[in-house]
Amino acid sequence: MALDDYYLLGRSGLRVSRLALGTMNFGQDGFHAPYGKTEDEARAIFRAYIDAGGNFIDTADFYTAGESERIVGRLIAEAGVRERMVLTTKATNSVDTGDPNAGGNSRKHLIRALDDSLRRLGTDYVDLFLLHTWDRITPVDEVLRTLDDLSRSGKIRYAGLSDVPSWYAARAQTLADAHALTPMVSLQLPYSLIERGVETEHVPMAQQLGLGVTAWSPLGGGFLTGKYQRDESKRMAGEGRLTGDGAAGQSWTDRQWDLLPTVRDVADKLGVTMAQVAVNWAATQPGVASAIVGASNPAQLESSIAALGFELPAELRTRLDDASAVPPSSVYRMFTPEYQGWMVSTGAKVADKPAGYHPPVVNWR
Repeated sequence: MALDDYYLLGRSGLRVSRLALGTMNFGQDGFHAPYGKTEDEARAIFRAYIDAGGNFIDTADFYTAGESERIVGRLIAEAGVRERMVLTTKATNSVDTGDPNAGGNSRKHLIRALDDSLRRLGTDYVDLFLLHTWDRITPVDEVLRTLDDLSRSGKIRYAGLSDVPSWYAARAQTLADAHALTPMVSLQLPYSLIERGVETEHVPMAQQLGLGVTAWSPLGGGFLTGKYQRDESKRMAGEGRLTGDGAAGQSWTDRQWDLLPTVRDVADKLGVTMAQVAVNWAATQPGVASAIVGASNPAQLESSIAALGFELPAELRTRLDDASAVPPSSVYRMFTPEYQGWMVSTGAKVADKPAGYHPPVVNWR
């Protein structure tokens, strides 16, 4: 299986693979050290990705205390593929404890962070530069002006956002459009069968405003692989990142555990793994431009790539959707077809566009 299909990222002309290579585990320093990979181990994963045709690399200044960027830069240079790669990095998190301006999304920090990332990556530009997260206090116009200046300087080719409120992304894109500033082309979000909350506002907003969603953790941190079980006391058991040293103290709901038998049954019917079902579902959801996958070894990466080699039949996708659905709450209940049909349209059949409106007028072959 090869990653030889490329699609536009959001409202841009940038072509990216449907699976991006996540490099959060490249390097053995910093917060992610327990599961970090040596440079030799990372090289094997990286080579497997580019040999399959992949071109979308995701890293950040925060990953393994900057070591991820250093390794990614050396591997790209070693393979001689800089111009072929769509290299992405991110900045927001603090790089100097105690310095109040060494973190956040201020102009001062973003310029410093990008310059440091460029040095570690061994390049004079990145293709896509993202805010790593919303810092709650920096004015959005300051962020936009900074990203626009970085784009005009040639240090970044495209700009985007990661893990921000939907209203913030909408405001940023609207202001960029209104003032002819560099637009956002990408919105990186946690999105999987067990993490569908972004469907309420983020994904529809991204579709409307031209941001391509890149889904991180499509396996739910490994939960959707099926390798974990609940013991008699309802605690998680099994070997992996969710139970080992440094594992986050996340609690898992009955709804999430109850989803696993459905994922397993769909996988069995298709003759694939649960992980492949989860990756396929996330990568083919409306609004998703690419799913970000990490790997512990080349074989694991190749298995994720093979997840794009089959199509989820409509009836099996419906089963997954129904089993993983999060019922709308609060005001969002008023936006459901049931409520609107009853209260807004009073029984009349109303839709946005008729069937057949959106397909291309000319099917170029």
